[in-house]
Amino acid sequence: MSMAAGSTSAESVSATSTGPASMNSESTNSGLRNSPSMSPAQAAWFAEIFERLVTNVEAILLGKTHVIRLAFTALLSDGHLLLEDVPGTGKTSLARAMAESVQGESNRVQFTPDLLPGDITGVNIYDQRSAAFEFHRGPIFANIVLADEINRASPKTQSALLEVMEESRVTIDGVAYPVGSPFMVIATQNPIEQAGTYRLPEAQLDRFLMRTSIGYPDHASTVRILEGADQKAHERVLPAVVPGATIVNMSALARSVHVDPSINDYVSRLVDASRAATEVRLGVSVRGALALIRTAKTRAAADGRHYVVPDDIKALAEPVLAHRLVLEPEAEFDGVTALSVIGQILLETPPPSERDPM
Repeated sequence: MSMAAGSTSAESVSATSTGPASMNSESTNSGLRNSPSMSPAQAAWFAEIFERLVTNVEAILLGKTHVIRLAFTALLSDGHLLLEDVPGTGKTSLARAMAESVQGESNRVQFTPDLLPGDITGVNIYDQRSAAFEFHRGPIFANIVLADEINRASPKTQSALLEVMEESRVTIDGVAYPVGSPFMVIATQNPIEQAGTYRLPEAQLDRFLMRTSIGYPDHASTVRILEGADQKAHERVLPAVVPGATIVNMSALARSVHVDPSINDYVSRLVDASRAATEVRLGVSVRGALALIRTAKTRAAADGRHYVVPDDIKALAEPVLAHRLVLEPEAEFDGVTALSVIGQILLETPPPSERDPM
C-alpha cells in the first residue's frame, strides 16, 4: 500500500530549493518573522519553485498542467483535493509524483464497503511482551494520501478522515498522533458508476479545499504516453525538486500574501450571491470563503505576485466553491449544475478594479 518516494541526493535537492542568494528556506523563515507581508523577491522565489514542481510532475502526467497547478495550490494552501474522474486517468500517478517531487511519502487506500476506520487511522494492539498497548499507524500517516473511490466506504469510515483533514492529527483512545507536514488527502470518486456508493455528506465535502477532474489526455499527450508503454508507471521515479521542509516554508510564505480589503469585499459578495441564488438550497459556507482567499494567495505567489488580484478569485471560484453548493431538486431536474451557478454569479458580481497595492 505504501509508495515510497525516489531518493535524491541532499545536495541536488538543496540546490533546486534555493532561488535568489538570500532566499533559501532558512532565510525565508527569517523573513517571515521580520516582515508581515510577502516581498516581491520572495514572490519571485516562490514562483520559481512552484514552476519546477509543476514541470517535474508533468513529466508523468502529460498535458495536465492546469490540474497539476491546482493540486500544488491545494498542497501549499494546507488543503485537500477531491477528484471526480473515471478510472485510468492518472490519479495514483499524480499522488505518487507529487510526493516524490517533495521528497515525501505517498500511500494509497482503496475504499470499499468493508473498510473500517482503524484500517485508515491505525489501531492500538496489545503487546504481551511489554504488557502494554502499542499504536500501529495506518496509511493516513504519509505526506500525500490517495483515498481511492472514497464514496464506496460507509459514512462511519469516511468520517474517520474528518479530524485528520481538519487538524492533521489522529486521536486514538484519547491520544493525539500528528500525521506530519506537509500533508494532503487526494480523494477520488467515480461520477458515472454510483451503484453501491455512499454520497459524501456536506460537512465532509466542505473539508475539501478544491474539487476538479483530471480527464483524458489530448491526442498529442496520448501518443507520447503510448510511446512509453514499455515502462510501467510505478517503475519511473521522479527526482525530488525540494525537501518537504521547503513546502512547509512556502505554505507559511503564501499566507503572508497581501489581500486588499476590496478583494475581501468581492469574495463576501460572491458568497452572499451563492446563498441568495434561487437554484441553490445551501450556499457557500464561511469555510468556503476562507478557502477561496487562501488559494488565491497561493495562486498569486505562484504567479510571482505578492498581492491578490480579482483574476485570482475568478480563476479559483469554480474548483473551490462549486462542490460546496447544494442545489434545489427542481433546479437539478432542469439541468442546472453547481458550475453553471458559480459561472453566472461571477458574471453578475462586479469585481473591484485591479491595482498594485504596493
